[in-house]
Amino acid sequence: MISFIFGLLIFIGLMGYWIVQKRSHQARIDRIPLRIHVNGIRGKSTVTRLIAGMLREAGYNTVAKTTGSAARVIHEDGSETPITRLGAPTIMEQVRIIRDHTTPETEALVIECMAVNPKYQHITQHQIVQGNISVITNVREDHQDQMGESLLEIADSLSNTIPQEGLLITAETRDHLRGRLEENSQETGCDFLYADAEIVPDEALDGFDYLAFKDNIAIGLEIARMLDIPEDVALRGMQKATPDIGAVQVARRNVYGKKVVWAPLFAVNDRESTIFSIDALRPYHSPTATRIGILNNRLDRAVRALQFADIAACDLQLDYFVTFGAYEKQVAERMAEKGYPAERIIHMGDSQNMSTDQILRDIAGLIDTDEGVLVGMVNIHTQQAEGLMHYFGGHDLPENRTAPEMAGGVVTTPA
Repeated sequence: MISFIFGLLIFIGLMGYWIVQKRSHQARIDRIPLRIHVNGIRGKSTVTRLIAGMLREAGYNTVAKTTGSAARVIHEDGSETPITRLGAPTIMEQVRIIRDHTTPETEALVIECMAVNPKYQHITQHQIVQGNISVITNVREDHQDQMGESLLEIADSLSNTIPQEGLLITAETRDHLRGRLEENSQETGCDFLYADAEIVPDEALDGFDYLAFKDNIAIGLEIARMLDIPEDVALRGMQKATPDIGAVQVARRNVYGKKVVWAPLFAVNDRESTIFSIDALRPYHSPTATRIGILNNRLDRAVRALQFADIAACDLQLDYFVTFGAYEKQVAERMAEKGYPAERIIHMGDSQNMSTDQILRDIAGLIDTDEGVLVGMVNIHTQQAEGLMHYFGGHDLPENRTAPEMAGGVVTTPA
């Protein structure tokens, strides 16, 4: 009997503590008038940063939080604090962020969804963040083990963060997926808005020192329109926002008489994102530029090497492909089987043992016009790729071997 009473008292105490904490959290949420919950498969961290930067520039007292491996709290002044985790991340982290980093003066909260499981996405939106504006950046194939095998199933899973009687914004371009999101928003009495990349002019990209996607910028501009923030203020704020750690830094250098645009997409690891990223590079170079893809393959990732060989041959309309690292013969054979011209596949990897200087000379020789685009793909770490990363990062070649025509520093703004 004593044990039962003791256990009952503990239960009552815990319930009381939970009720107090729940009420305290609700009070914090209620005092923040603008709450934006950012979900989707690709671009969540970047969109979170863009929206927060825009709101800061417009005078809103804004707190933001990104998740993932580089989780950060972004404070009202734009400074950042890394989030330290003692164990595996859980959605309760969102509660702590709101508790520890918002104040009665906070006017806007922009927070990236950190849940993958649809049930936890629902809890995060409807019990924790309670966003009155939700963003679903896009629908892509990822996390199929939890979100569903088909794209429509994934769209339904992401829809768990659609607010009740709020606003859903998406930049998803495919009609059937966008239509599914709109249907799901109607079921909750939520307004729906499509952020069309066409509203973003090419010159808007000039102020970004990394590869910026018009889809992401369009989401920010649509929110700005809704809040009556002038477009120039919105763009200025987004351009000032610190890019995510994974952002692609686009650079330019003169390489043996040729202007070369360098885009290291090594961290982009799926078909759709690779296609979209290469397409997003078009405003950064002239229409006549020679486009060269680097297939950079690690010895311990044979399956990925062949996967990207298929993507390169079937989905990417590039003028040449250069192989780095391992599996050069296998990749070339696979691409030729898929119909890509074998003479346009150039080996510069482990089979050739070339210096960075020689690689740059040969790449410059492939460029038919005065400008070329060099796109790194598949993996980051090989000797050849690291040499190019070092060079396009603004450094001289080993032993300072730079020809006069290679003079000129890195330019990280688009043309």
